[in-house]
Amino acid sequence: MAPVYFTPGPAQLYPTVAKHLQTALDKQVFSQSHRSQAFKDLYRRADEALRALLQLPADYAIYFTGSATEIWERSLQSVTAANTYHLVNGSFSKKYLDHAKWLGRNAQALQVPFGQGFSLEQVQVPAGTELLAVTQNETSSGVCMPVADIHSLRERFPEPLLSVDIVSGAPYAALDFGKVDMAFFSVQKGFGLPAGLGVWLVNERSRAKAATLEGRQYTGGHYSLQSLHDQYQQFQTPCTPNVLDIYLLTHVVEDMLAKGVAQIRKETEAKAQQVYSFLEESARFSPFVAEKAHRSPTVLVADVLEKPAAEVIAQLKAQGLVVGAGYGAHKEKQIRIANFPAVSEADMGALVSRLRAI
Repeated sequence: MAPVYFTPGPAQLYPTVAKHLQTALDKQVFSQSHRSQAFKDLYRRADEALRALLQLPADYAIYFTGSATEIWERSLQSVTAANTYHLVNGSFSKKYLDHAKWLGRNAQALQVPFGQGFSLEQVQVPAGTELLAVTQNETSSGVCMPVADIHSLRERFPEPLLSVDIVSGAPYAALDFGKVDMAFFSVQKGFGLPAGLGVWLVNERSRAKAATLEGRQYTGGHYSLQSLHDQYQQFQTPCTPNVLDIYLLTHVVEDMLAKGVAQIRKETEAKAQQVYSFLEESARFSPFVAEKAHRSPTVLVADVLEKPAAEVIAQLKAQGLVVGAGYGAHKEKQIRIANFPAVSEADMGALVSRLRAI
């Protein structure tokens, strides 16, 4: 029997991926030119499905890149000339900050300890900030920023562009995209696909700012926001894209629409409650994130109290249940459990049962 992957990316494949992949192989979809009408039709279909699933406003465009990591760079190059501000509470939010520094921006940050969330009263964005960068779900530490807090940031700080990393939060995170300017994710987490595709959601306000900087600084050549948008208007990409992932994403998103995003969110919360309830009562495990309001429903991080985390991971793997190790310095004492839509309630129940046995 195939193992079940609770790893936070690459993660468990969505249940319908195999069917869609076989159909595409049978129809030779991946041999079609990315300049063909067939690809344009596919891109348009992906665009329509993602708009419906995420409830995107009409002024948003959807661009495909090689990864979410690439979008850190593209966003900073395209819409900032000098000043950025970052909320940092884990390894990935810090990497967004590090990219800004590497690109020579005056990058300031509010940093709190690994595993903690933010109080809105702490956030003071300096005047002149062009981009406010927020990680909605910190994959490394299992900290979630409530979407209501993200919306409040727009109300408090209306001037900077608000960029939201939803890499391990989508499609669960119920963002009001009318209250942010851009967001991005990669498909190997919540969408249950093979790695190799980033998705960048960008509004008109961001494109207008990019237009003022076009040609004034290095913006990644044909990967600038402007060039992406020029191609997007024809449902094309600047270079040969990951057609396999775009095809699978289109069909998986349509499957999610058929199920209903409200049902996906309900199941996600039920599965998360199973795990957190166990962790709170266990003598051998405990939730890493202390503040309940900041505990991620999609990447759950547990401290392992009585033995090395590697032993727990090995015991679970022997039972066909693959969980992630803690991130970086926390590798030896934590496990990370991805709670994405591809993992069923029965799968999560089996994992909790094995953790009880351990």
